[in-house]
Amino acid sequence: MNILTRCLALLLVLVLGAQPAMAQSILRDAETEALLNDMAAPLVKAAGLEPGNVDIVLINDPSINAFVAGGQAVYIHSGLINAADNANEVQGVIAHELGHITGGHVIRFGEGAAAASRISILSMLLGVGAALAGGGDAAMGVFAAGQQAALGKFLAFSRVQESSADAAGAEFLSKAGISGKGSLSFFAKLQNQAIRYGYDQSDEASFRQTHPLSAERITRLREDYVVDPAWDKPSDPALEARFARIKAKLYGYLAEPEQTLNNYPESDTSIPARYARAYAFHKNALIDKALYETQGLLEQAPDDPYFLELEGQVLLESGKPAEALQPLRRATELSGYQPLIASMFGHALIATEDQANFPEAEQVLRTAVARDRLNPFAWYQLGVVYAARGDIPRARLASAEQQVMNRDYPSALRSAQAAQAGLPEYTPDWIRAQDIAFQARAELERLRDRKK
Repeated sequence: MNILTRCLALLLVLVLGAQPAMAQSILRDAETEALLNDMAAPLVKAAGLEPGNVDIVLINDPSINAFVAGGQAVYIHSGLINAADNANEVQGVIAHELGHITGGHVIRFGEGAAAASRISILSMLLGVGAALAGGGDAAMGVFAAGQQAALGKFLAFSRVQESSADAAGAEFLSKAGISGKGSLSFFAKLQNQAIRYGYDQSDEASFRQTHPLSAERITRLREDYVVDPAWDKPSDPALEARFARIKAKLYGYLAEPEQTLNNYPESDTSIPARYARAYAFHKNALIDKALYETQGLLEQAPDDPYFLELEGQVLLESGKPAEALQPLRRATELSGYQPLIASMFGHALIATEDQANFPEAEQVLRTAVARDRLNPFAWYQLGVVYAARGDIPRARLASAEQQVMNRDYPSALRSAQAAQAGLPEYTPDWIRAQDIAFQARAELERLRDRKK
């Protein structure tokens, strides 16, 4: 490979490496989403944003991370919830991410990338010129120096954004009357993790990082936090109790059952421990033991919709849909027809295979998707109901809704077109099928253009 080809190959790697490649799965749970929204609400208000317009999304990823990726959504990894000791620590993270949103950092990301690209392209042109003049080694030297300068400029830009988000997060915590102790303790966790894994924590290393070193951030933020009136304000006990439940619930759902039972032994009869064990036993198909734990939870709070939801889930997924109806119906009513809970209730009604339950299933599922359209599971179940009563066009429309959310654009296009063909023209369902077809076709064209 000659020097010119090598330079062009390296440029191609640089360009392709800049393409986003995030394929993590979203975890959806009614209780968890309610808690995260309640934790974020005072911070969202303090940031000058509308709570209903900001989404807190849980990602199934064991790493300790959170990020924003355009729009008004904060993505939190499950690993971060597992690492946090309390709700206050997570609120510190949410405040920081809201700082990225209000600072427009995702939009301004292009500024840092563009500045780095200008240096990179200039070094490429100089390197190619040197190569054409016969100076192969000089060309590679110019190119390498240019890439190092471009990377340094981009990293510096990223660190400025992170420092800005830190400052904004501290301001939002203060306005919301929430202590910054959790923010500092979480940064200390990150610092300890970096030391444990042997990451360089020297001053020189800070210039090779996308974020300022945790020690720098702790020192800088402590000055603001300790003088804030909220510094010694205790965290909301009710919020902390809910967080302990959610952390245990998430751990029981994601971890291997053996790990869960080691961390939450049967001698521990607290609500978080019973929650975690119920999922561990359910995953091991120990249905009687799982139901024993759910009964222990319901004895402490008989009208808790989330405990009822768990009991119904265990029964439903154990092949007992008829027995699951009572707790799931009650959970749906007590939660005010929360869409995710209602979707499970609708699924149980269908799983009984009793045609007499299908009208109620349709009503429940239609209510669920009306309140939460981004629920592929509910759309799938609704499609089953439509197909069972012979309404194939609406069954295809429900399939299209589910497929476009799952980014299965070829199937979504076919389903939407089939739905359109069978629905009365210009009715709301026909128009919706047309919209999905347009969206799926546009995405397919975009993907084809990207491959060119």
